[in-house]
Amino acid sequence: MTTENIRVAAIDLGTNSFHMIIVEESKEKGIVEIDRVKDMICIGRGSISTKMLDDDAMQSGIAALKNFLVLASQHGVAPENMIAFATSAIREAKNRCDFLSRIRDETGLKVKIISGKEEAEFIYYGVRNAVKIGKTADLLFDIGGGSVEFVVVNHKGVQLLESRKIGVARMRERFVTTEPISLHEIKMLEQFFAAEMVSAVEKASELKVTRAIASSGTAQNIARMIRSMNGRESDVSLNNSTFTRKEFQALYKAVIPLDAADRRKMTGLDEKRVDLILPGLILVDMIFRLFKVEEILISDSALREGMVLHYLKHRYSSPKSLDNDVALDIRRESVNELGFRCHWDRDHAEYIARLSLHLFDKLSLLHHLEAPYRELLEYASLLHNIGAFISISSHHKHSQYIVLNGELRGFSPSEIEIIGHVVRYHRKSSPSEKHTAYNILKPTHKRAVDVLSGILRLANGLERGHRQNIQNINVEVKGSAITLRLKTLFEPDIEIWAADLLKTWLETVLQKTIAIEPSPAS
Repeated sequence: MTTENIRVAAIDLGTNSFHMIIVEESKEKGIVEIDRVKDMICIGRGSISTKMLDDDAMQSGIAALKNFLVLASQHGVAPENMIAFATSAIREAKNRCDFLSRIRDETGLKVKIISGKEEAEFIYYGVRNAVKIGKTADLLFDIGGGSVEFVVVNHKGVQLLESRKIGVARMRERFVTTEPISLHEIKMLEQFFAAEMVSAVEKASELKVTRAIASSGTAQNIARMIRSMNGRESDVSLNNSTFTRKEFQALYKAVIPLDAADRRKMTGLDEKRVDLILPGLILVDMIFRLFKVEEILISDSALREGMVLHYLKHRYSSPKSLDNDVALDIRRESVNELGFRCHWDRDHAEYIARLSLHLFDKLSLLHHLEAPYRELLEYASLLHNIGAFISISSHHKHSQYIVLNGELRGFSPSEIEIIGHVVRYHRKSSPSEKHTAYNILKPTHKRAVDVLSGILRLANGLERGHRQNIQNINVEVKGSAITLRLKTLFEPDIEIWAADLLKTWLETVLQKTIAIEPSPAS
């Protein structure tokens, strides 16, 4: 590690589980996850009604924290960069000071208890670093064991920060006594949830919220179960994936009538959430109904990531400002960070991107792709060569693998798939139905991959000499022929030669012949 790189361990002492995330921040690579670990301590077990933390749970928690700190130290985190926050269950316990004193005496770790509003704020920081907040208003919610945080945000920033005591462990302890859960208990939960969400529902209605974004283990587990029901377990990442109200209702109707033994058999359900999933499902059902949203988007970043971002900003004046909502472009940041992690040739990548976008714009009347695909072409162009980090041989395939598994932030799984395929086909073989991953794409996504990969192949040929020779391209379309006239700094023989070799696929896609020639001397 250089002196510019900072490693931080953030520990979240939650009602159900203790989590730790270890990250490294550098100016160019941004924030890179080094490790993460979770231990289902259930510190809130029984304490929600008694307001007293169980002694055995406290001892288990301290043992887990000792292991966390050893792991953080092995990863090179300095003691002063180990931060820990406690939430709902510990916040409300009468013996919380005793527990925190024991932690400090036995581990040296200073744990800060945060308020519900602070928790909601950290969650917002974390979510917006993983999900692109839209131009219209969004509802963010995080389902914890003791509390649920609600954030309403629009293009002007945060409009509501709220924490409600309706977490899944709390609700199960208070309302659920039967197996399978009775209709009466479902109604009680629904009424309680509705009463607690009134102010958030009103604010969301006032701002015309159209989308909900969910974080936390419960929401992710629901998303995984829906994937399992739909046969999509192989999808790479949950982040930015969505499930619709219809998909959720199918899961809800399948799970609610089951007892614990039958729920335990369900694919995708975390064994330690067998009991907690019931109030979680009922809560999400009420969110769909009361907020009148039709789909929920999953964020895999929340409280811990928000803690890290807040800490870095205030302690080290991190350049990634949390206060400027409008300027935050997590998609571009994420692409650049992935490029730096793979030691990319940034100048070359950015030049290829400019050529690609120029061709996209000049050929728009032929390909008819809309602006969102233009953005994906730019990002694919920026990342097309990152696979050379692994090996020059087959680097297009390595680039695709890195894109698919690089945890790009702010992109939906389908957008990442498109970028990955465009990168894959920037050289060598063109898209083919024989390629399984390409073959299962939606027809509209196949068409986009065909066009974008054709453009990127051509742009890649036009920069074959790595000398940024092409200054402008004049595009002329007559009948079935396209003529590209190149304005260059030097004789473009090598660029024309390489582009001629790579133009065939775009000719096939556009059903035109392409001729490439120098612009006539002025």
